[in-house]
Parts: sequence; structure tokens; C-alpha cells
Amino acid sequence: MNAKSFFKALFATAVLITLVMIGMHNRDTVRFALPPAIHAIKQPAALMYAGFFAFGLLTGTILTAGGDKKSTPATASKPAKADKR
Repeated sequence: MNAKSFFKALFATAVLITLVMIGMHNRDTVRFALPPAIHAIKQPAALMYAGFFAFGLLTGTILTAGGDKKSTPATASKPAKADKR
């Protein structure tokens, strides 16, 4: 395991522990309103936080998805080899 993977795993563990702690200590009900789309929702604060976290995670995943093909000017300008028979 390289250092980058280790720190990613460590960060993910810290985030999950934070979510558990928020769920344990925020049991009060809160009211969420977004008038154009949602009139009013009453849920525990921890559930709201988990929902917002999931929405942000999904948004970040969608925004960073794709783009795996890295094309540099040096590799893009090379002609393909012709088949030799």
C-alpha cells in the first residue's frame, strides 16, 4: 500500500467516525425548508447532515468522473503505425 492510498483510507475512516459521532450527539429534530421545491421537512439533525453529505459526495463524484484519457501534445501528434503484412 502506497502513502497516497493509506492517507485516503485514513481520511475516509475519519469522515465515517465523524458521521457516527454526529449521529450519536445530534438527536434533536430540525425543520428544513426550500420553498420552491420542498415546503417543510422535519427530521433528526444527524439524518439531515448525512443526507447533505451524501448529496455533496454524489455531486463531487459526478463532477470529477471521466477524463481518464490523458492526452499530451507529444503523444497526440504521433501518427499511428501502419500494419506490416
